[in-house]
Amino acid sequence: MNNYTDDWILILDFGSQYTQLIARRIRELNVYCEIVPFNTPPLEFQDTPPAGIVLSGGPSSVYDDEAPKLNLDYLELNVPILGICYGLQFLSHTLHPGSVEKAEKREFGRSTLIVDDDSDLFKGISKRSIAWMSHGDHIHDLPDSYKIIAHTSNAPVAAVRHKQGKIFGVQFHPEVAHTEEGSKIFQNFVESICGCSRSWTAASFIESQVKSIRRQVGNENVLCALSGGVDSTVVATLLHQAIGNQLQCIFVNNGLLRKNEFSNVLATYQEHLNLPVKGVDASEEFLQNLQGISEPEEKRKIIGTTFIDVFEREMKDEKAYSFLAQGTLYPDVIESISFKGPSATIKSHHNVGGLPEKMNLELVEPVRELFKDEVRNVGRELGIPESFIGRHPFPGPGLSIRILGELSAERLDLLREADHIFIEALRDHDLYDEVWQALAVLLPVQSVGVMGDERTYEFAIALRAVTSRDGMTADWAHLPYEFLANVSNKIINEVRGINRVVYDISSKPPSTIEWE
Repeated sequence: MNNYTDDWILILDFGSQYTQLIARRIRELNVYCEIVPFNTPPLEFQDTPPAGIVLSGGPSSVYDDEAPKLNLDYLELNVPILGICYGLQFLSHTLHPGSVEKAEKREFGRSTLIVDDDSDLFKGISKRSIAWMSHGDHIHDLPDSYKIIAHTSNAPVAAVRHKQGKIFGVQFHPEVAHTEEGSKIFQNFVESICGCSRSWTAASFIESQVKSIRRQVGNENVLCALSGGVDSTVVATLLHQAIGNQLQCIFVNNGLLRKNEFSNVLATYQEHLNLPVKGVDASEEFLQNLQGISEPEEKRKIIGTTFIDVFEREMKDEKAYSFLAQGTLYPDVIESISFKGPSATIKSHHNVGGLPEKMNLELVEPVRELFKDEVRNVGRELGIPESFIGRHPFPGPGLSIRILGELSAERLDLLREADHIFIEALRDHDLYDEVWQALAVLLPVQSVGVMGDERTYEFAIALRAVTSRDGMTADWAHLPYEFLANVSNKIINEVRGINRVVYDISSKPPSTIEWE
């Protein structure tokens, strides 16, 4: 349960692919919210009840045998409720059985929303606007206690409100960007209807987390494994502000980082952020352990095991530690919980794997309630340089999963040089901040080429750049052809061992951002 505010919104997840978007829209309004499975007992929130509840959509029909059902005790909390798609249908079907039926025409995609009633939910909303529909069932017979407040050409009941209480429902998805005035609808709900103050900011988060960290840690010492990425850096900076010299950071060079990354990032930690950090160069040990390994999951396991060995060795002569800090994010937490029932298991590959158990350490996870962009905002508030905050995501296993097949020092050098040329070219052409993540991949194939009068048989590099908001979905970045041609020429001319460059134009889904 949150430590930040009593002024918050509860989201009950019925399995919608858009549930995380609901949370993001609400948080963009500086209102804290949490997602929990639909079957979470209402008693869990009796000490800090929410200011309002959102019922997400979901893939089920209310007539399915295993359709998720809302615990009606939530209605007894006497707080405003907004049902979205399935959430609305369930409310209607429960109060008035038979009111939901299969639509003659299923409605998917954009539709014109026509507002019929100036309710609080639609205050300041245009009479006609575009809304995103995604449903096969619809309401045909509204309970007497409800009133229709909007419709579309295909859905006579596109939005409703309770005539007496503060219960609302929409058949469309205001959380999806295609719904033109979706953010305004959420603002009306959280601000005008629920009375939220919209005071949950990066600064208020830091203030509350500093207090929470001090309560959890007391006078004990904390270890923090720095990866060189934004998440762990924000965690370390936040911890340092909270507990000072009780913190010790370790930044391990696993030999799988980008060109000059270890020295550059270590300098940022020591000279700009003044973090208590110990740099450890274990690159040879990692590479030796990875020799002959081509399977991606095996690479990850070896990297995790080697990291634990290095970490333990470096710490054995240090003072006793009771806590390990990790940069677990909210998507990690959400993805570990099925909407069919709660689960406390975080993804096994996240961060440092078995280290907490092996060293008998308790976890400190100060950003586990934040999305990636929220972590960046906290970093800015903490004074971390924008040049660092704006860095593209980089995977924990590093370049090992960007070399398809076996690793070697020679292949790592090829990839580092090609990657460096690509990233620096993006910076030089003011394109770096236009993409969410960019990378190079060394392919396990060699192809014929001609350089001068000589025939070559060398490796191919795949370049990948994507646009995204949070990495959950991504589209390939439409970089200028001339830019790509120049990068290709520069890589082939300057990196001996590469004679072919290709550009990845697949999106997520169905592809992933990384290749392994």
